[in-house]
Amino acid sequence: MKHTSVKDLLNNTKTLQEVTAKGWVRTFRNNQFIALNDGSTLQNIQCVVDFENTPETTLKRITTGAAVCVTGTLQESQGKGQNVEIQVSKIEILGDSDAEKYPMQPKKHSLEFLRENAHLRVRTNAFSAIMRVRSTLAFAVHQYFQENGFFYVNTPIITGSDAEGAGEMFRVTALPFDNTPRTEDGKVNFKEDFFGKETNLTVSGQLEAETFAMGLGKVYTFGPTFRAENSNTSRHLAEFWMIEPEVAFNDLDANMDLAEDFIKYVIKYTVDKCGEDLKFLEGRLLEEEKAKPQAERSEMNLLEKLNFVMENNFKRVSYTEAIDILRDSTPNKKKKFNYLINEWGADLQSEHERFLVEKHFKCPVILFDYPAKIKAFYMRLNDNTEPGKETVRAMDILFPGIGEIVGGSQREERLDVLIEKMKAIGIEEEELWWYLDTRRFGTAVHSGFGLGFERLVLFVTGMGNIRDVIPFPRTPMNAEF
Repeated sequence: MKHTSVKDLLNNTKTLQEVTAKGWVRTFRNNQFIALNDGSTLQNIQCVVDFENTPETTLKRITTGAAVCVTGTLQESQGKGQNVEIQVSKIEILGDSDAEKYPMQPKKHSLEFLRENAHLRVRTNAFSAIMRVRSTLAFAVHQYFQENGFFYVNTPIITGSDAEGAGEMFRVTALPFDNTPRTEDGKVNFKEDFFGKETNLTVSGQLEAETFAMGLGKVYTFGPTFRAENSNTSRHLAEFWMIEPEVAFNDLDANMDLAEDFIKYVIKYTVDKCGEDLKFLEGRLLEEEKAKPQAERSEMNLLEKLNFVMENNFKRVSYTEAIDILRDSTPNKKKKFNYLINEWGADLQSEHERFLVEKHFKCPVILFDYPAKIKAFYMRLNDNTEPGKETVRAMDILFPGIGEIVGGSQREERLDVLIEKMKAIGIEEEELWWYLDTRRFGTAVHSGFGLGFERLVLFVTGMGNIRDVIPFPRTPMNAEF
């Protein structure tokens, strides 16, 4: 039987017509009023049951969580809170739900409890709103790049190279654990493995995307990436989605322009499309903030924060200038930072990034020209830097409440310099021969960045923990569902 979504029914002004709706019962009051939701909108539609002419056995099966199909007349609502309701003439129970055992009762649940029931949490208002926002943001990502002449590239999930050089990767193998083949010196013999070499889950599609940018001009990847980093924080996941554009002939300034324009576009698109959900999440955040001391509360509500990002230019500051600001800051002088800033070359922590954004500049910040020793090998070395203080054409975008949301750089296009940098950290030329080929044949200035999609969803929804903006979070000691 064809049915109409709850969202379309609530927007329908043509009353006194017969309609069919399917969804899950949120509540059932007085043996008469069903609050029905199908996930298409935050709002429920009220379905009024003629309980005197409905079998007792059917009424008993209308419980929270049950899936039902109702047919009846759409008419103006007599009650408050909705314009229309369905006067039910026929109801069919599609799937029963034991009210005693169903976890998603109509009451406030802790976020920890909801994580333990991640397979059902999307039936709550908060998580249905978050996941609709996530879906809209993902669509906006593709729309932005497609409108701006980029080509979507699917880079491999299984890879033999480590783009970050961090070494925190998940190994992919088909070798037996109980009888692993070994070489003469006792090491695992990967030549007998499925791919004939050591392979891992990707930490980034960047290196492969670079090769495509050097033929297609403008490309982007948007896919899952994996880090075997034992970080139990509110900002880290072991499996997350990355957006990575790479653009031939773009220098660092053009890269910063692209990242800023992109972020503003996808946030605006989502604010325009998800007004109801964002308003709900804003209310949720305000309730949460009331429990915090005044000093820890945000100065802006969620929609004000989103509009602030869209309407203001991001402040561009060199790493060197940022270090001077941090070194002279009150929290540093009073030893309030967990990691004190004493000298140039320090790797900035989340507390430093948030201080710059939230306390000092009070706007999103783009830091650029970082020390070479704390950045990846593929970033372009700046010319004319003094020995020991070499910097690279790197940039990070810092957001309030999040810290780093984007990391990018102009890539090192000079073959000789790139080989020297690889040698310095022990990467063999043979391992990345294909990557070096892009510098041998028609090299050119090019740039790109990576944006952790979940951190963007975190910012747009106002949630405090990254585990609440991905359907099934993968974190240390947790691969449930």
